[in-house]
Amino acid sequence: MLWTFDAMEIDQPASTLRACGLAFGYGAEPVQHDVSFDVKKGSIFAIMGESGCGKSTLLKALIGLLRPSAGTVHFGAQDYWSLNEAQREGFGRRIGVLFQGSALWSSMTVAENVALPLQMFTRLSAPSIDALVQLKLSLVGLESSGSSLPADLSGGMRQRVGLARALSLDPEILFLDEPSAGLDPVAAKRFDDLILELRDGFGVTVVMVSHELASLFGICDDGVFLDAQSRTVIAHGAPKMLRDSAANPAVHAFMARERPESATPPGGVNP
Repeated sequence: MLWTFDAMEIDQPASTLRACGLAFGYGAEPVQHDVSFDVKKGSIFAIMGESGCGKSTLLKALIGLLRPSAGTVHFGAQDYWSLNEAQREGFGRRIGVLFQGSALWSSMTVAENVALPLQMFTRLSAPSIDALVQLKLSLVGLESSGSSLPADLSGGMRQRVGLARALSLDPEILFLDEPSAGLDPVAAKRFDDLILELRDGFGVTVVMVSHELASLFGICDDGVFLDAQSRTVIAHGAPKMLRDSAANPAVHAFMARERPESATPPGGVNP
């Protein structure tokens, strides 16, 4: 269910995201330019590319942490960056974000971490918040871990706590930044399965930054590939499709985890 906040003079956003001609970066030189794509409702959309190409920076532009130097970010029919600050704050409550490494408050218990967005952005009573926290933790299989501190949990469990917190306000779109980074294969597969269950069971749309091939091929049904050299999108499509039919050698090398020919050392033998 979606909780009602103070009325605002903006259209209610649909669970669809569109980026049009985005340029973004730090300082005068853009990290990426002319970035455009559509995220379909109910899809799991991948932002792919080599390290340093700007994947996480693009995510910041999409969730309101970095204003792009050009272009628009539309949620439904509404351009996020055309809103004033108060409107953007209200609009941002309809998205959930899992930052890389879970980004939990180490001095707060699991339950307190998950409760924080509810305390900040709703007027719910303490008993109602406690009940919702228990519900969100049960969704990620951690209903008995509310009193634990993050340091007491495994990496996979901390990621699931971060996911429960991202789900606390019943978001329409869920943004994940390298959610499987640092997890062992079993924990990563368990997390991927959880994302699929949330998408299939609740209809949430997912936008995921990742370089993990198992996750990209296993759960993502669309995506874009950012290139660090040309600083723009060089491929669109499902990761499996890009693996099997991408014409660009950089995309093929990434998807097949092969070295591009230019990286072959003298003598023609890869180390």
